[in-house]
Amino acid sequence: MQSAGSIKLKRVRASADSVRESQKPLSQSRKSAGKRDQILRAAIEIINAKSFALATMSEIAASLNLRDATLYYYFANKQALVYACHLRSLERFEALLLDTDRTGGTGFGKLRSFIWNMLNDSSRNGPQLYFGDHSYLEEAERDAVDRWADRLKAILENFVEEGIVDGSIAPCEPPLVVQLLLGMLIWLGKWVPSVEGLTVDRLMDAIGRVGLNGLASSG
Repeated sequence: MQSAGSIKLKRVRASADSVRESQKPLSQSRKSAGKRDQILRAAIEIINAKSFALATMSEIAASLNLRDATLYYYFANKQALVYACHLRSLERFEALLLDTDRTGGTGFGKLRSFIWNMLNDSSRNGPQLYFGDHSYLEEAERDAVDRWADRLKAILENFVEEGIVDGSIAPCEPPLVVQLLLGMLIWLGKWVPSVEGLTVDRLMDAIGRVGLNGLASSG
């Protein structure tokens, strides 16, 4: 029998596929796809560090030793680029949730595994885009990002609910817990790159002491 979380995740995947279908890169070659990925990673890092308003297309191109014209070949303008950054971050978030759900285990185990996997993914592939503000997007784009993000947050809430039921998580309010955890993870992407020598193990230990240990059931 499929868990409620698995059913929700399938719905998320189907919706995400429809969004990605409308956001195909200008060129479908493997080389172009690789270059596009490099641009998205660089853009996310610079926008996280400086904000959307202060980041420039020229700066993003220069960080990759590209001409501005090359960047505009892939993305018509900065708004189109940052929207693609939002979608890429949501794709990565979704993939981590799917991988976590496949492992099974208790609700607390899933929550902890997801956070661990997200930190490792950020270490390997760069941070995800900070989601605190997307007022610079068109209304339809904001709605698409919000709907996708809300569905993914619902999956995390389901992990917490599963933990309450299976006894691995103390009784709490899942929406508030998820909102607090996401706020912590999102801000990690902004300040972690500036901390020299910081490791996933050290981060996970700190997160456990501050954010997870209080959730674990003592029963």
